[in-house]
Amino acid sequence: MGGITRRALFAGSAVGAAGALLPTAGPAGAGPRTARASYRAAYHFTVPEQWKNDPQRPVWIDGSYHYYYLHNADYLAGEIGTAWRLATSTDLVSFTDRGIAVPKDTTPNGDVWSGSAVIDTDGTAGFGAGAVVVLATMSPHDGPADQAQYLYYSTDGGRTFTPHGTDPVLPNPGVRDFRDPKVFRDEERGRWVMTLAENDKVGFYYSADLKSWTYASGFVKAGIGVLECPDLFRIRAADGTPKWVLGVSANGKGAGLPNTYAYWTGSFDGGAFTADASEPQWLDHGWDWYGAVTFDKRGTDGTLDEDARYAIGWLNNWDYAHITPTIDSDGFNGTDSIVREITLQRGGDGRYFLASRPVAALDRYVSRTARLGDLEVEGTRVLDYEGTAYELTCDITWDQLTGAGVQLRRSPDGVRHIDAGVHRDYAYLNRRPTVSPDMTGRWQESRSLFDPARRAVRLRILVDRTSVEMFVDDGRYVHSSAAFPYLVDTGLALFTVDGRAVFRNTVIREFRV
Repeated sequence: MGGITRRALFAGSAVGAAGALLPTAGPAGAGPRTARASYRAAYHFTVPEQWKNDPQRPVWIDGSYHYYYLHNADYLAGEIGTAWRLATSTDLVSFTDRGIAVPKDTTPNGDVWSGSAVIDTDGTAGFGAGAVVVLATMSPHDGPADQAQYLYYSTDGGRTFTPHGTDPVLPNPGVRDFRDPKVFRDEERGRWVMTLAENDKVGFYYSADLKSWTYASGFVKAGIGVLECPDLFRIRAADGTPKWVLGVSANGKGAGLPNTYAYWTGSFDGGAFTADASEPQWLDHGWDWYGAVTFDKRGTDGTLDEDARYAIGWLNNWDYAHITPTIDSDGFNGTDSIVREITLQRGGDGRYFLASRPVAALDRYVSRTARLGDLEVEGTRVLDYEGTAYELTCDITWDQLTGAGVQLRRSPDGVRHIDAGVHRDYAYLNRRPTVSPDMTGRWQESRSLFDPARRAVRLRILVDRTSVEMFVDDGRYVHSSAAFPYLVDTGLALFTVDGRAVFRNTVIREFRV
């Protein structure tokens, strides 16, 4: 992502904004001061120190995923500007920090924004076969028509990068928003394709050598804010149908829509994308899954899986990006979602949709399992369990009721908690009863469709110290939101509204990464 004026955003006080949120005094019934306790996630990816925001699409190199992300090493000093930092992983759960890969301020063009890395297998750009090439946005003067695309290359397997001169490979044509290049290889046509965020349009470009680009077409969608971090990929559905998917990070809150990843299924002819429907679907319905990227799923031998992809998103929101207790408690601001495996499914209405589930490798890190079996609930049932980081799964069934769900991170007096479940005709995640980064109070509960006639719902919920991710009915809908409960709020309860339910196959798992 480039900036809603990136420099203006980073100019805000890092420590000051967060300090007001850290539980020092708190509301009535609050726990003791926890400023010295850690809020760092137990099993989600976090930046080692300072700041991170947009994920950059991971690439598979020499047996491991190379995950780049925007990083500001000067955040706590009040300085601005991002570089690309690198972490590697073989399983997308445990990551090894590799330091800065694409540095900032080493050319007159300043810091480096979002883009994408590709493996130039055939050496089309002239840097040698197998070179890793990055196309990224830079904005030397932060002017109204200053954003352009620049090239960096690596000949050491993506560990360090060199700028290809100081001129852009795709100059700005005179528009304000012109950023976030996502590049992939179109093997069918023997060329490279780029998607670019251009305000309410995604532009499509092609190139033979990654250096000279030709405009092909544009896909326009108004009403969901400025489009950012575009994504285009091909995937084979569970029924064998191949589809193209166009995705963007978008802010639909003004229209009562999510602030995450909007997408369309359709077709792509190498130059233009044609959507199956005009309105997008959303890969996440929460408030905090922004700048998300999808990327290839590879086997241990590097074989591409055409039936699935992975995805990762930034667990934050530009409306309150600097509001987090981790600044004061741990000296960093930047947490990602769990990596998800996404597949394309066909719904009962004939429409294709993306379903999500946590990456399977998470199972290898289970440190404790509590199998609670089938639990009957009418009203509220407090469980004999305490924790700040865990996974809860259950199948809820009922004959007649208004709602059912779970109270996560519940305070000892039951006043504070995060609610997740279903109510009448919607599934929801509500962080209002706990400490929330949204100071306006407007974006506390996220919702997605639910059919009450089914009288059953499957929930899989990932809870960590500053986040909740709820997967509804095998990931048909997902809700991801940041929340900052007091560390003494460790309780867990099940509840129903106007009826009785059975929480079947209830299992709690903890992880050690």
